[in-house]
Amino acid sequence: MALPYSMNSEQIKRLMDTALGEIKADMVVLGGDVVNVYAREIMPGYSIATKGERIAYVGKDVSHTIGPETKIIEAQGKTIIPGLIDAHTHILWLFNVAEFVKHALKTGTTTVITEGIEPVTVLGYSALLPYLKAFDNQPVKIFVTVPPAVTISPETGKYALSPQALRKFLKKDRVVGLGESYWLSVVKKEERVISLIVETLAIGKIAEGHTAGARNDKLISYLATGVSSCHEPITADEVIDRLRLGIYVMVREGAVRKDLSTIAKIKKEPIDFRRLILVSDGISPGALLKEGYMDQIVQKAIDLGFDPLIAIQMVTINAAEHFSLDTLVGGIAPGKLADIVIIPNLKTIRPELVISNGKIVAQNQKTLVPPQKIAFPRSFRQTIRLLRKLEPADFTILTQEKETPVTVRVINQVTDLVTREEQVTIVPRQSRLESDIRRDLIKVAVIDRFDGRGKMFTGFIKGFKMTKGAFASSATWDLPGIIVVGTNEGDMAQAVNRIFELQGGIVIYAEGKILAELPLPIGGGVSDLPMEAIVDKMAEIQQKARDLSMPFPDAHLTLTILTTAAIPFLRICESGLVDIRENKIVSLIITAPNLRCGDPDPKND
Repeated sequence: MALPYSMNSEQIKRLMDTALGEIKADMVVLGGDVVNVYAREIMPGYSIATKGERIAYVGKDVSHTIGPETKIIEAQGKTIIPGLIDAHTHILWLFNVAEFVKHALKTGTTTVITEGIEPVTVLGYSALLPYLKAFDNQPVKIFVTVPPAVTISPETGKYALSPQALRKFLKKDRVVGLGESYWLSVVKKEERVISLIVETLAIGKIAEGHTAGARNDKLISYLATGVSSCHEPITADEVIDRLRLGIYVMVREGAVRKDLSTIAKIKKEPIDFRRLILVSDGISPGALLKEGYMDQIVQKAIDLGFDPLIAIQMVTINAAEHFSLDTLVGGIAPGKLADIVIIPNLKTIRPELVISNGKIVAQNQKTLVPPQKIAFPRSFRQTIRLLRKLEPADFTILTQEKETPVTVRVINQVTDLVTREEQVTIVPRQSRLESDIRRDLIKVAVIDRFDGRGKMFTGFIKGFKMTKGAFASSATWDLPGIIVVGTNEGDMAQAVNRIFELQGGIVIYAEGKILAELPLPIGGGVSDLPMEAIVDKMAEIQQKARDLSMPFPDAHLTLTILTTAAIPFLRICESGLVDIRENKIVSLIITAPNLRCGDPDPKND
């Protein structure tokens, strides 16, 4: 099974002839200090000759490869490094593929491995085919891991990936393996997920791991399955523990977490770093536009004291070897794709010129090669499937108790990412359980948008500190839903209904009007807008969230991860509250079990 960019015999012969000087190079990068990531050394005054997409020659004297039509790039006094690789990210997150590629190129990022969870969650596995096609002929090389669809949602779980279907996708040349499998379900010996890992390893591809919170025997039990990486360690000790167990460890520095500063003390340890990789795990629109991408991540590693050669290895050859892509990318050597970045010096990762697949794609922070624009199928724009608009009564929580206090489970948002269970006593009003702003107790609901029935569940949450209004999004993690928090049922219904009208989006609604919104019509999670407009819209949403007293640095992220199985401990889906540790749905009311939550048609008591 051939990878994209595989060579035929004629291409190989042309590379060989170029190396011998029998035919002339298309391009020569002349006389720079080349970073050799294979030997971890600098080769001063070396030059690189390319033919077509590939490197034909690397050496001190390339004069025999230069002809009258060879393009010469002077690199004297500069440092030359391989194109950068993001080994774990999520591309379809707010911005579209073309906007991502346009801005990623300027940062020297020439290869990306993305999880395919976003389209699969809302449209099922058939969506992977047009998703993969979207990456064809892009100036950035994009590979995909197939998501195992580990979810807390019983509704979404009905459409989970089978080993037979996975086998079909693993044969696709852009698919490098199975995406992150959350360790709790695996250690509980969930047969489907274990079978997916078996299928992946049998075909010779990679099974990605997810070990947040796993320790000691449970960690070892999980790794015994054959998963070979994890991007969840948040301390230096966790990194070392996992390196010693033989897996690749990915250190995140992106939109969800920034762990590099905490983990940086590992730089003093007398250990081999060749299985350590720097990744984004998703980049925010604002960061990509204003700060950079993999360039700023490796720059931060250098600023924190990592040896620059080691830091560069962590975003090039280490990542390529993990995914068995090192025959294509990851280093500057004959036969490899010509992914070359020129920077001022070894400690300044500021791309001045970027070459991808043998073509100059960016120079002086300007993209020169436009990305391929994508026309996704119509189904990608019809993902908010509700039978009707919601009404305030749909968010009513009823109990048979009229005035007798009841104890309920509440999601306590203790940090911007982590939740805990808290038990709170509420006195019903005419058999209704209401929000209590004075106690920071408001409602949270998830409405399924996959099959059109609109099944939903409403519970309570603390920590958002909202004083009025509602905040809703269709960009939920790991299930196809709309999530909304709010101080009153009327504003919650209006926020969700606006998302229905937009066919996807983020909405803040209060006092009879929309305060801020971002339409997300592609799959309910991706905008059509240019990156600059998305950044402006997200800044407005964050400001309005602050105006409503939400304390989080990224209020939208905090909202959308309430539906994921990836982060502890108490989460929510369309069927109820979910205890992640026990992997089960738990009741909202503890002391009065007779509960009804309003649902859109049909009623779901």
